[in-house]
Amino acid sequence: MNHASAPTPPRGVYLITPDEPDTARLLARTAPLLATGVTLLQYRNKTADAPLRRAQAEALQALCARYATPLIINDDPALAQAVGAAGVHLGEDDEGIAAARALLGPTAIIGISCYDDHARAERAATAGASYLAFGAFFASNSKATTRRATPALLRQSAALGLPRVAIGGLTPDNVAPLIAAGADLIAVISSVYAAPDPVATLHAYLDCFQEPA
Repeated sequence: MNHASAPTPPRGVYLITPDEPDTARLLARTAPLLATGVTLLQYRNKTADAPLRRAQAEALQALCARYATPLIINDDPALAQAVGAAGVHLGEDDEGIAAARALLGPTAIIGISCYDDHARAERAATAGASYLAFGAFFASNSKATTRRATPALLRQSAALGLPRVAIGGLTPDNVAPLIAAGADLIAVISSVYAAPDPVATLHAYLDCFQEPA
């Protein structure tokens, strides 16, 4: 899924970890989901200190290697390099694409949050991003945001030629129009991890990709 050679965009669920302080529990919660089928896993823990983030990232990298799932590190290219992750996801206030690419190499996956901003997506594509993340499409319990992306933005950004990620308040009941509009990946956190049956919920998301657009 690098920028240079990805003729067929990846499709499916882009799972993002919750703020879980217990590393063993994080692995126990994540392993059945990777076994079910996750296209990418992003390690994101906004409450952890640096030693815990390093320990959790290392543990998740080992787990992802077992299931051949690329691990993406949120916000921290240096941590991604340190644990041998597949790449990094950068937000609005994070270090730039060029610096991350220089650190992680030409085949690293470097994703960019583009929110509701097509011009930002254009700049990211030009700078060498691997995928473009848009959102929030709906109100989210995981991250406070007033920005709202639309299906029209997904359609508009098709011309940029990169995989498109939809995020923000997604459920198996509301993602179909986003997939139809061109979302290649559906990014989810609490809707899976906090579900009564996370594996069944993940299956429900995956089923949405099987339905005709």
